[in-house]
Amino acid sequence: MEEYARASIDVAVIGAGHAGIEAACAAAKLGCKTALFTINLDAVGNMPCNPSIGGTGKGHLVYEIDALGGVMGKIADKACLQSRMLNSGKGPAVHSLRMQQDRRLYQTLIKSYIEQTPNLDLIQAEIVDLRKVGDLDYRVLTRFGALYSAKCVIICTGTYLKGNIIVGEVQYSGGPDGMFPSDFLSEALLKLDIPLMRFKTGTPARLHADSIDYSVLEIQKGDSKPYCFDHMTDREAFEINPDLPCYTCYTNQKTHEIIRNNLHRSPIYSGRIKGTGPRYCPSIEDKVVRFADKERHQLFIEPMGKNTKEVYLQGFSSSLPEEVQMQMLHTIKGLENAKVMRTAYAIEYDCADPLSMDAALEFKAHKGLYGAGQFNGTSGYEEAAAQGLIAGINAARQIQGKDKFILVRSSSYIGTLIDDLVTKGTNEPYRIMTSRSEYRLLLRQDNADERLTQQGYDIGLVSHEQYQRFLSKKQNTENEIKRINSTNFAPGKLLSQILEQSGSSPVEHGINYADLLRRPEITYEALAPIDPQRPVLTSAEKECVEVNIKYDGYIKRQLRDAEHFLKLESRKIPEDIDYFAITGIRMETKQKLDKLRPKSLGQASRISGVSPADISVLMIYLHIS
Repeated sequence: MEEYARASIDVAVIGAGHAGIEAACAAAKLGCKTALFTINLDAVGNMPCNPSIGGTGKGHLVYEIDALGGVMGKIADKACLQSRMLNSGKGPAVHSLRMQQDRRLYQTLIKSYIEQTPNLDLIQAEIVDLRKVGDLDYRVLTRFGALYSAKCVIICTGTYLKGNIIVGEVQYSGGPDGMFPSDFLSEALLKLDIPLMRFKTGTPARLHADSIDYSVLEIQKGDSKPYCFDHMTDREAFEINPDLPCYTCYTNQKTHEIIRNNLHRSPIYSGRIKGTGPRYCPSIEDKVVRFADKERHQLFIEPMGKNTKEVYLQGFSSSLPEEVQMQMLHTIKGLENAKVMRTAYAIEYDCADPLSMDAALEFKAHKGLYGAGQFNGTSGYEEAAAQGLIAGINAARQIQGKDKFILVRSSSYIGTLIDDLVTKGTNEPYRIMTSRSEYRLLLRQDNADERLTQQGYDIGLVSHEQYQRFLSKKQNTENEIKRINSTNFAPGKLLSQILEQSGSSPVEHGINYADLLRRPEITYEALAPIDPQRPVLTSAEKECVEVNIKYDGYIKRQLRDAEHFLKLESRKIPEDIDYFAITGIRMETKQKLDKLRPKSLGQASRISGVSPADISVLMIYLHIS
């Protein structure tokens, strides 16, 4: 193949999925000449699995991406088919927004956004080689022989890297949704001594909507007052058109019997699948084996778009042979005559060991080389987008000679996600969950802007308009919290009626407004009739006020924990430290510390196998009290 020099750029982003999009847009907006490469322009922003954005824990990531000036939330609002706040019956720490998306509309909007972003070129080309000439000096080669010089490279290959499609006894080289795989780049990465792993994921069949009997299914509508992701979207005026419903159905014993009778044909159990699959999104055959006592499993029928008859059967991913999939499907009530438009499949792919990266998502051994998304061993669009944003920011800052932008785990779910990856690693596709954070009450969806917008603005990604809106919300909520804490109510007929209607105990003496609002059954809105002085606030401001007052004690306690955490994070470990010279630490610990080279005592304490006793010895060695 003849090679020719095509262009010299600042940042090359390989892959235009959700990680690549955020990385490329961030780098370009920060002033870097950026090229975003994709095997197929029709795959930009694709959702090869579920047609939704957000969900438990994932919704937090989208809010944080938006607060930092990222793209995902802005497009998700515009392509929304249904908006539901998950876990709304629980505490605010676990409230998580999930939006059904018009899949093709999302792709159209995100591609248009990329095309209109200054400093950013979108190029259809498969990258087949990556060469390191020196620090901040790379060459990326396309399959057609075009050679691009780049100061930084961000790898966001998703599930394309040596992708292998598996359905029953059939397997072949391929990418998601019938796209070509990336078969050559893995070899180039191995030449750079980048450690690769083999993971697996899968996706359910897509059905024709008109072949489903909805009359026997349970309907699942969106919230009557929908939430939105983008902090610039006017929530008061946010309407979803059309607001399409989802439906639920269930497997049964007959379904399970067919699966058990065909386990010998399942690539998972026959050994044809070598890669490790996601623990929290197992195939239906894996569910039936692992949860043999369950009589049924819930499935969700989700719309793919307003202009298509395709629907997605969430919870029914499988790699069983096609004819077995059809038999299983037709045992389900409402799906007896369902027509399959796309067969379920599993896909194996190469990804990097995230332990070889630092918290900026830069490879420790290769200055200017970054990884993001499923390439880093994660699953999910939201996890990918979050990493892409951080990688893009840091690539730009690297070129501009600025300090790395690191989010610690006490500041965000993005920080938690990345810290887990680069300190603990992962032996399966990693998925964010609210339970992964020690600071859930601090890291809520409703205060993502309070936590991160200032940083996004300082970096240069948050617009002046978004920043002013943030400042206004911050001022309004602070003023209202101050007013509530200094306001008292006297006993009266109207107050008694409110308390009685709310199922709250009566008051005989005057009561502080904040103390009244801290009662679990009392809401800020319920107290409006006795509070004529209250200012006009947005829904988001009201929510923030109520949560901060109701959970004030718990929030202060977690803030103290976070301060202690930050002290450990601030205690840096010298880069040239010789761990093998330290007495009192086990050899296994020395080897792990030497391999991972943690930047701080806090990061060292979270490495698997490193004990508190090891940290104490390390503190003594470093003369840290």
